[in-house]
Amino acid sequence: MDSTPSSSSPSAFDLVSSALGRYIPRGGVAAAPGTADEQVQGDRTARPRAPDDPAAGPQDQILGAVNLDRDLRITRCNLEAPVFAGLDPLPGDPFVDLLPPGDVPTVTRRLRQVLETGEAHVARIQRLRRGDGSELVVSMSILPAAVPQEGLTVSVIAMARRLHLYAAETAIGTSLDIGETAQSLAQSLLAWGDVAAVDLDFAVWTGEGVTDRPHGRIRLRRAALVPDRAWPEGYVTPGDDLPGDASRLLAQAVRRDDAPQAIVIPDREAVERVLGSPRVMRALVPGDRSAGVACIPLVLDGPPPVVLGVAEIWRRADAPFRDSELFDLQELVARTAHHVDLARQHQREHTQVLALQRRLLPRTGGDTIEIASVYQPATPDSAGVGGDWVNSFPLPDGRTALVVGDVVGHGLGAAATMGQLSTEARALLSAGLAPDEVLEHLDATVTLLDDTESGLAAGYSALGSTCCIALYDPVSHRVALSSAGHLPPVLVSPDGRAGPLAVRPHPGLGAEFALREPFDVHTFDAPPGSLLALYTDGLVEDPAVSIDEGIGRLADAVSTVHPWDALQQAARHVVSVLAPVRQRDDVTLLLARMIGYRKGDTSTWRLPARDDAPARARAQVSALLRQWRTRDDTHDNVLLLVSELVTNAVRFATGPITVRLIRAGQGLVCEVGDTGNGRPRVSRGGLLDDGGRGLNIVHRLTTRWGVRWTDTGKVVWAEVAR
Repeated sequence: MDSTPSSSSPSAFDLVSSALGRYIPRGGVAAAPGTADEQVQGDRTARPRAPDDPAAGPQDQILGAVNLDRDLRITRCNLEAPVFAGLDPLPGDPFVDLLPPGDVPTVTRRLRQVLETGEAHVARIQRLRRGDGSELVVSMSILPAAVPQEGLTVSVIAMARRLHLYAAETAIGTSLDIGETAQSLAQSLLAWGDVAAVDLDFAVWTGEGVTDRPHGRIRLRRAALVPDRAWPEGYVTPGDDLPGDASRLLAQAVRRDDAPQAIVIPDREAVERVLGSPRVMRALVPGDRSAGVACIPLVLDGPPPVVLGVAEIWRRADAPFRDSELFDLQELVARTAHHVDLARQHQREHTQVLALQRRLLPRTGGDTIEIASVYQPATPDSAGVGGDWVNSFPLPDGRTALVVGDVVGHGLGAAATMGQLSTEARALLSAGLAPDEVLEHLDATVTLLDDTESGLAAGYSALGSTCCIALYDPVSHRVALSSAGHLPPVLVSPDGRAGPLAVRPHPGLGAEFALREPFDVHTFDAPPGSLLALYTDGLVEDPAVSIDEGIGRLADAVSTVHPWDALQQAARHVVSVLAPVRQRDDVTLLLARMIGYRKGDTSTWRLPARDDAPARARAQVSALLRQWRTRDDTHDNVLLLVSELVTNAVRFATGPITVRLIRAGQGLVCEVGDTGNGRPRVSRGGLLDDGGRGLNIVHRLTTRWGVRWTDTGKVVWAEVAR
């Protein structure tokens, strides 16, 4: 007797469960639905036909149901439709007897979970094992049994080939990860065999373009393999390259007559004849029993068609592939090949952007400064990249540049804008421009990159980007800093005191709505042992607290970093303390520990701009070089270099002249500063010219030289190898 619905509105699961309960006749195993007149017509008895019988006609999805008690044993069932032929459940049998052995633990866990929680598992793809050992792919739902029954109701829908093809294609196209795409394809192919593998051209795996190459140069890598189990030693598993001879054999097999074609090797003996090598057999054949294989090429349509890889489906030799199955396999692989190519293109773009971001990551520092950084993108859908950037690099004159910035938005577009701004900043700083001058150029650049209307339409914008630039001089132990709309850096003094720097606020880059003001330069002392923290707003913003409180928390966290702590580990710890688990914005932190030069490695002299200045400079420098015990040839080169630079300063500039010598690593850096604003240039002088040879001499004596601008003039610097 059917159960009576309660007065309260039943849930959807209750309605389905009740319908399934009515669908299963009382009294054990049910006959197929229909009356006796429908079952017997004249002297012809309707017999269930095997689903693979070509005469069976087109298959529609067929509903079956099995009731289980709390011990997961079958109490009633209806699996008598033709499509379920070969499944032989009996009342009292464990339901797991219908499952492949490898699926028993997972399905048992799901069954017990539904018993305990009452929450259904709906529409999971599952394989059921027939009596002859073959398998049937179904969509299986597990529901609590309808009241007043106890236990479970398991509904199964045997999927028609067309429906399976559609469902498989839909599942395969849900990811742009090439490994996940290959895995989804392999799982779908498993409906036709016992083992499925997908081997991709190595260029596809790495995201490169695939070209038509000679067969002997092809290289295949296993991208997916199902089911997931322990495989024999030597068998190729995901991430492994196929042996070279195996790659060539598969490539030749699917490109017969210069056209990609599916091939079938029916049994183990034929496989051994084709592969011809025990090593290749161990690498490609998934077991010791006799098995056949169908190899289906993944073909990207085009003139000419391009083979992306090969899909292999293995199954027992006593169950050969029929033509209809091969057509279905080829259709599925053909439908999903473009998904593999889309994943390849995404892999290529992602690799390129990550390479860009790695280029922009700070170096570890050098003898005068120690650098550590942490970058965390906001969300996985940003492909691991975003608009935040942090960079540090040594300038040619011995100083170190520290740069942090933030482009509005996430993803590849923001990363491209970030890369352009970061590269421009580096080029301008290396050319000797001051931080405020660099920000002026970046401000002009962002107005060219975006306009107000199109800025955020693509999810990112250069307008409103923020940037902070700091230049550390390891000789004077001072930092010059400029900021465009960025949050103030945090400075920790050697005695442990920490706090944000009093940097005058300024609108972001390209802020046309604001009054255009010049960028300020903030200069402060950073003695050895100081720690400077540059960051983006994602690290300190929290809806529950003010931004000032967030910056204060950062200062407290950074102040706990001990001078002897490993700086990279300390940076990760600070981010883990401050950044929320579910962050809304990219998080970036740069820590810079100031070391500087020792007093004995530098010396500075101030000389009046008189005719005797070159001689006085040579005398001072010569005495210092003897003290440093430099080689004779280096000694002579430095003296000549100083003489030429000071002479030029006396001739073309006014005011006092500053000479500074620095012993840095494997070289000596000589700096001559004056009050002139002209830019020295190397000229091609003639043999009889009276002047113009000084910078040519400087150019030939040095490994590199350049000019940087100061508030009072310029500094010409040059480096000589020791």
